[in-house]
Amino acid sequence: MKNLLSLFLLLFTTITSMAQQIQVTGEVLDADGNPLPGVNIIVEGSTNGVMSDFDGKYTIEVNTNDKLVFSYLGMADLIITVKDQTVVNVTMAASHDELDEVTVVAFGKQKKGSLVSAITTIRPEELRIPSSNLTTTLAGRLAGLISYQQSGAPGDDNSRFFIRGVTTFGSGVPDPLILIDNVELTSQDLANLNPDDIASFSILKDATATALYGAKAANGIVLITTKEGRESKLRINVRQEQSISSPTREFEMADPVTFMELHNEAVATRTPLAHRPYSLEKIDKTRDAVNPYAYPAVDWLDLMTKDIASNSRTSINLSGGGKIASYYIAGTITNDNGILNVPESNGFDNNINLKKYGVRSNINVNLTNTTLAKIKVSAQFDNYRGPIPSGNDVYNSSLNANPVLFPATYEPDLAFSSASHILFGNVGNDSPQYYNPYADLHRGYRDTRSSTVIAILELTQKLDFITKGLDLRMLINSSTKSNFSIWRSYNPLYYELNLYNKQTNEYTLREINPATGRQTLDLEGTATDATNLVYMEGALNYNRVFDEKHALGGVLVYTMREQLSGSATDFQSSLPFRNLGLAGRFTYGYNNKYNLNLSFGYNGSERFSSKNRYGFFPSAGLSWTVSREDFWKNSKINDIVTKFRLRASYGIVGNDRIGDESERFFYLSDVNLNAGSYGRFGNNFGESSQTTRINRYGNEDITWEKAYKTDVGIELGLFNDLDVRLDLYHQKRTNILMSRSDIPTTMGLTYTPKSNIGEAASKGFDLSADYNLIGGDRFWATIRGNLTFSKSKFLKYEEPSYPNAPWLSRVGQPIGQQLGYVAERLFIDDLEVRNSPTQMFSGLPVQGGDIKYVDLNNDGVINFYDQTFIGHPTTPELIYGFGASVGYKDFDISFFFQGSGRSSFWIDYNSMSPFKQESIGDEGAIGNTALSQFIANDHWSEDNRNLYATWPRLAASQDLLNSNNAQPNTWFLRNGSFLRLKSFEVGYTIPERIIPWKSRLYFSGINLLTFSNFKLWDVEMGGNALNYPIQKVVNLGLVINL
Repeated sequence: MKNLLSLFLLLFTTITSMAQQIQVTGEVLDADGNPLPGVNIIVEGSTNGVMSDFDGKYTIEVNTNDKLVFSYLGMADLIITVKDQTVVNVTMAASHDELDEVTVVAFGKQKKGSLVSAITTIRPEELRIPSSNLTTTLAGRLAGLISYQQSGAPGDDNSRFFIRGVTTFGSGVPDPLILIDNVELTSQDLANLNPDDIASFSILKDATATALYGAKAANGIVLITTKEGRESKLRINVRQEQSISSPTREFEMADPVTFMELHNEAVATRTPLAHRPYSLEKIDKTRDAVNPYAYPAVDWLDLMTKDIASNSRTSINLSGGGKIASYYIAGTITNDNGILNVPESNGFDNNINLKKYGVRSNINVNLTNTTLAKIKVSAQFDNYRGPIPSGNDVYNSSLNANPVLFPATYEPDLAFSSASHILFGNVGNDSPQYYNPYADLHRGYRDTRSSTVIAILELTQKLDFITKGLDLRMLINSSTKSNFSIWRSYNPLYYELNLYNKQTNEYTLREINPATGRQTLDLEGTATDATNLVYMEGALNYNRVFDEKHALGGVLVYTMREQLSGSATDFQSSLPFRNLGLAGRFTYGYNNKYNLNLSFGYNGSERFSSKNRYGFFPSAGLSWTVSREDFWKNSKINDIVTKFRLRASYGIVGNDRIGDESERFFYLSDVNLNAGSYGRFGNNFGESSQTTRINRYGNEDITWEKAYKTDVGIELGLFNDLDVRLDLYHQKRTNILMSRSDIPTTMGLTYTPKSNIGEAASKGFDLSADYNLIGGDRFWATIRGNLTFSKSKFLKYEEPSYPNAPWLSRVGQPIGQQLGYVAERLFIDDLEVRNSPTQMFSGLPVQGGDIKYVDLNNDGVINFYDQTFIGHPTTPELIYGFGASVGYKDFDISFFFQGSGRSSFWIDYNSMSPFKQESIGDEGAIGNTALSQFIANDHWSEDNRNLYATWPRLAASQDLLNSNNAQPNTWFLRNGSFLRLKSFEVGYTIPERIIPWKSRLYFSGINLLTFSNFKLWDVEMGGNALNYPIQKVVNLGLVINL
């Protein structure tokens, strides 16, 4: 009986166990939604395991209380509790143990654990925001990168960006070197790059990271590689986005009645007996809207712009391959529109429209078991159509035009009832007297076609038959860029009121320019440009590990570069631009703990004389991974600080991107033997001779600008979830090219010589932190943030001596800081002006309500010697960003904030002042310029003697330009700091039971919110208030993976 009971219990336990065992199926994807073949899936604590197949799919028998462990090289392990799930689909994130990850470096790749360089990398998916301009996504996302944007016009909205700030001055180029697939390209090429095509995006900051690029790397490097195919079946990814854009902040203008009233005030307050521009009758009837033709009240900005613009982007890529060949082929079409308002009656649409077509083909072919060929071809075609003036000019004119001189257009009267053209408003006799911005917007269009074709052939031959780990790589690149523009325009026909009957409200029109106006388009002009670049590179690489502890590596690279311009205008610019370079790197690592990097660049530049033509730029770096020491692993601190690395580097980097374009060969003089001026002589001054003019004196001593860079870095990993990187850096620039200021004018030189006499220094830090959490039930979260601070200053700057005003010296001051006057307040009245130090400026005499400046040297006169350095530099010294991404099952949400600090800008008194006569090209005066609402709201007047009003005493004269209030000063100084919600996205991964493809629907936006103490316009635009505004974008997108 006992044996029978035991048998029954054993049978019951077996049956129960079998009842709990289930079959689980699923799919493993990477962060891009691509299947991951070869992923190990094992039941935790057992040997029961399988591997995902070619399509990332798997099937495994488990118990309901089992945990599945997913592991894959380069990915973070993922643990999922089965429970009662029969389908477990997972998305694996990149490994958080960065020490074993591979990073793209100069001319190669290295494990992060062996890096000694300061390199910041961003995941390509973080750059995917609804903007067709990649440069606008960078601000605040990479530690070490300082970026800002000052226009939102399609085609003219590139951000400026600098690595670790601006560290040079004069006519040198402060921009970083941009390399895409190791080919030097421009910021416009970067702007056009589709984030879906990016495999890696890094910035190289210190000398060991940039030394191999030598002469062009002093300002840091943006290094990008594009995606390549891998062994898998055909994968098709499609992305479709539809978005609308609108200004982040509208600039507010005063209404026409307020404009007239304050224009009268501006005249009276300066010249009380002068005639008032506008009668009370005109003001009252304009207010009552009696007749918009007789009493016009034009809101030019509202007339010429729309509230929103629609945009779209479509991209598709195909990838796959086998053991012999793999491919990645992609295409992108974007369509961006401006917010300019154009009439259908014109017969053509000249609102800003920018269509971009991009194609890319990256093919890898294993020619033999030891020979790999990469063929990369990409092309970008941009079609731009817009008005004759630029988008920025259109905005500027709409915010400046007088609103009450004439209507923008007239409806035809009886005499012109058959007119088929637009009747533009103006005043004048035989020609228009004023500028009509609406007519200028619609008088024609500009078509621009740009194309860039890049072809790269790269061959890598393994040389293991010589020694293991040795390979030879050859690369040749040809890049061709061309663009042409065509302007088609007509001369608008202008009209004015001829007769107006106030009783009947009837009117007749008079044609102003019948002899010169026309209705049909004609060719106004053309422009063409073309360049071709040929680049060749040969590299010998060696990487090998001995005795599992000693890792030796090295690379020796020879480069040749030739660029030819097809739009040369003189013999000098027709010559090809050529550069040669030799660079090398030696690396040694011991036991994955200690690493040494020795690098050099040896470069030649055509710009310098033979004695300075070649420059040698070495660097060295060390790193120590403390957390891999036994004493660390065995201590309790390892449970908290799981990674601890120290890095240090020092090196010298050269720069030959100095001087102006006309100064290509510094060692050659530029002499014009047929200068335009001439001398007369003889009894009757009847004889003459052309003069000789020296445009530049040759200087054989001009040489490389040099940057001495020091970097110390700390990397921490906390609790296996939080990564922190801190870099402290210092840089000294020497041999900065600048004009000499100590040469007496009595020498009669026609050109101011230049020499390498300037010096500057910068210091700062960049900090980044990333937190990753992967939980059960398909939950994950990522939190990230970074901060960059960079402060620069002049060390040597040739300038006059200021023994009695040492505060005027630039030495010790930040680069980019403005020299200006310290404003105390506004003058109380004319009596205080007479009893105060004399303010010695041209233009309007100083009166009560004008700006009162501080007499710094107490000499009773306000002049140049009372200026000092005010505010912060115009380029931000502080940039930061932070954000988070969270996903749960099929839903995800992410946001990112960008911040900027320690920058200043100035409200431009000359451009913002109302009621001044201003001319635009040959179009005549714009009329007395318009009035901004903030000036109308808060300005000094006889009735409002506010000594701290935003705007000083009004004026209605051209003499206000460069007058007392127009001087650079602290009164119009503003803080450029802000915090912006740069991006926001909510997504939903649609289950395959609904749509039989992997697909994701998402709603996203950029520039949605901005927080700043400055409220008048978008603070990031700085003093460029009248430019085309920065845009905020809301977007709906769909991604389908087939």
